[in-house]
Amino acid sequence: MKSITRTISALIFGIFLINVGVLHFTDTSWFEPIVPKILGSATFWVIVSGIVEIILGIGLILPKSRDIAAKCTAIFLVMIYPANLNMWIYNIKLGDGTYLSTSGHVLRLFGQILMIGLNLWISKQKSWTELRPYWLR
Repeated sequence: MKSITRTISALIFGIFLINVGVLHFTDTSWFEPIVPKILGSATFWVIVSGIVEIILGIGLILPKSRDIAAKCTAIFLVMIYPANLNMWIYNIKLGDGTYLSTSGHVLRLFGQILMIGLNLWISKQKSWTELRPYWLR
């Protein structure tokens, strides 16, 4: 039963990631404001993150790549959170002109943590230390 649940979760999250990745191409202006200015061209980073999300989504859908894709997705979700934190700290509005409330940002943080946990579960991750390179263990 766990295997079926993991598979269904991977398929759903994979489709979700592909959809969000495509949005990075079809509505770049919505994502651009949250890219930290220190990174330079917001459009570049929106496109790059969209490509990564599509690749990870496909990886989650394909059984042979699911384990590594889930681990990489967990790492990716940690790596992109600073953009969300940047949006929270500086009260940056999204491309459609809306702001997230403090509770919206808190929910987004917990959502990010849940998505990281979900991907570690999909990958059958036993501990956080397994994500570290072998020379750091």
